[in-house]
Amino acid sequence: MTNIYNFSAGPAVLPKEVLAQAAAEMLDWHGSGMSVMEMSHRGPEFISIYRAAERDLRDLLAVPDNYRILFMQGGGLSQNAVIPMNMLGHKGPDATIDFIQTGSWSSKSIQEAARYAKVNVAASAKADGYTRVPPQSEWQLTPDAAYLHVCTNETIDGVEFNFVPTAQGATPIVADMSSHILSRPVDVSQYGVIFGGAQKNIGPAGVTVAIVRDDLIGKALPFCPSAFDWKNVAENDSMYNTPPTYGIYIAGLVFQWLKQQGGVAAMEQRNMQKAALLYAALDADDFYQNRVAKEYRSRMNVPFYLRDESQNEAFLAGAKARGLLQLKGHKSVGGMRASIYNAMPIEGVQALVDYLNEFAGR
Repeated sequence: MTNIYNFSAGPAVLPKEVLAQAAAEMLDWHGSGMSVMEMSHRGPEFISIYRAAERDLRDLLAVPDNYRILFMQGGGLSQNAVIPMNMLGHKGPDATIDFIQTGSWSSKSIQEAARYAKVNVAASAKADGYTRVPPQSEWQLTPDAAYLHVCTNETIDGVEFNFVPTAQGATPIVADMSSHILSRPVDVSQYGVIFGGAQKNIGPAGVTVAIVRDDLIGKALPFCPSAFDWKNVAENDSMYNTPPTYGIYIAGLVFQWLKQQGGVAAMEQRNMQKAALLYAALDADDFYQNRVAKEYRSRMNVPFYLRDESQNEAFLAGAKARGLLQLKGHKSVGGMRASIYNAMPIEGVQALVDYLNEFAGR
């Protein structure tokens, strides 16, 4: 089969080794006679899968002992509701949540949080077309905010934080890392909560990972659904209700694969190399344009535009003919977008660069 390179922003490319292992284990997991999809989530077989996944993720991100790793159902949008419902119980609906608005996903988070509390947009890059992260000198933070919410990598707009944010006093920081989690080392202790949908850099859609500091658990609003209450999820090892078992299994295989690649630090070096290769091609002349300030360009999600946008369909058709798939930009911003997550090999990026040069030359 011709090499296919999938640049989808999510659900996204998975390591071929992981897919091959899942295929080999589909009908019979480790001699159990069962597929993982058929197992009881409380049986010893799946419990061992879950324990390994939790342990490997803790190792990969060096998660401190005073943080719980929660595997939950849903995605980033559902977590935008789960988080305020779990973080506001000690302050109530009159609390204020601070936000740094850097793109489409932080904007969605703001809209959802406004259903539960007051919202303060402490800084926004909207007027700049979401092409940068506002420097902390511009942030107008609330002294007693319930928490500060940041999206450290904007999947649609291609903007990535290049610094660790700080909040006022004891205000915890909540970070949406959906589209770049595990792509670079992160000091978990600098955050109160880190969360992400799995379908970009972890595994299949349907699983979310939340890494929550112990002291933030047990403060849910009274109307928070019991299955979304972090206290219930933590006390039951993510099995208060039936978890997305197959998604956790695939995520666990991805964690094992990452360890085999040398861990997150080694993966960061590869991601830097891939991103540099792609951005260099886009910057070679004015045929293509990336509008994000260079210091805030995402290593994972690379939006770009053709100078002559009447050529968009021809560009996409030619890319598809070469096995370069899912390059159309998000409908809200147009243009093109190449997502080059951990599982995208450098050969795929090189194939895209070769096509960029060919199409521009033609």
